[in-house]
Amino acid sequence: MKDYSFWVYILFDERAKGTYIGVTNNLARRVYEHKKGLVPGFAHDHGIDKLGYFEYYKYINNAIAREKNLKNWHRAWKYRLIETMNPDWKDLASYLDNIDIYHKPSKEDLVDPRTGKKVFE
Repeated sequence: MKDYSFWVYILFDERAKGTYIGVTNNLARRVYEHKKGLVPGFAHDHGIDKLGYFEYYKYINNAIAREKNLKNWHRAWKYRLIETMNPDWKDLASYLDNIDIYHKPSKEDLVDPRTGKKVFE
């Protein structure tokens, strides 16, 4: 039986004033689509294309439920959540190439492609 992977993710803009929450079965591809402007809508219209946070889910129904839950959160709550994984508000997108998309990724998996060192140590 095929093992599926789903992600809930939060994007932010350059000034960290806006966020976008989405769900996908391929995090690297979806973030690439946002960065290249291939996804019309709120994130594109407001320049929200930096990956700040993500969570893995094995089942799509759980991922969708979490996405809906997060969309009802206050902005400050979302920012605190982002800071649990990404306290320096880095754009985590450049680190996605180093993640095996078939296992549950975490911030400990993120490796800087230029140095080969872990991003969060």
